[in-house]
Amino acid sequence: MKNTERKPRLLIFANGTKDGGGSGFGVLVDAQKWGMLDAEIVGVVSSHINGGVRKIADANVIPFFYYESPRNGIHWPGDEHFIKGIVQADWVALSGWPILIESDPKTTINNHPARPEFGGKGMYGIHVHRAVLDAYLKGLIKDTAVTMHFVTEEYDQGPVFFEYPVAIYPSDSPETLQERVKGYEHLFQWAITNLVIHRKISWDGKDPASLVVPKGYRFLPKK
Repeated sequence: MKNTERKPRLLIFANGTKDGGGSGFGVLVDAQKWGMLDAEIVGVVSSHINGGVRKIADANVIPFFYYESPRNGIHWPGDEHFIKGIVQADWVALSGWPILIESDPKTTINNHPARPEFGGKGMYGIHVHRAVLDAYLKGLIKDTAVTMHFVTEEYDQGPVFFEYPVAIYPSDSPETLQERVKGYEHLFQWAITNLVIHRKISWDGKDPASLVVPKGYRFLPKK
């Protein structure tokens, strides 16, 4: 008998750049095509109308939504097509998206290229790696990380459900560190996203203590 159960519908925010980028989005698309990410990608949002994200979306026939960055950095414009995309989606995943959005905290996740303490407004892209490397050179930290967390109304303050350490070398520049971290993001993002959208990882959207994570999938530093 054919299984007619609907796949989770995933909307992705992946900014990229005006002429490239979007590699995290591309990894999710490839994982979905190969059957490793068991989801239907119903759309992608970028603030670059013809950037790298748009190219990946068009090549894979995925609905693309252009979104101008809101001036205050925390809310989204009232575009009816965008709202329709949200309504149709079961889950929202931020992948290289620097702006806080308003969405259900139980079903919205973010991929962050550093340890949780290197989060907040302005901590995205090369900026976060500069801050991390500065702390390393001052002897304040020994490594960086890739993390994933649920998205709440406080920037980068939602409960972390995945953290994996990434080495920093004395010869690193912010750019080399960024590339190393990106490699680990691409390695883990699709697999952890799949666990979330199939409710293996969850929380009630209010109390961080309600967070449920399968044993072995939460890589956190020793206290």
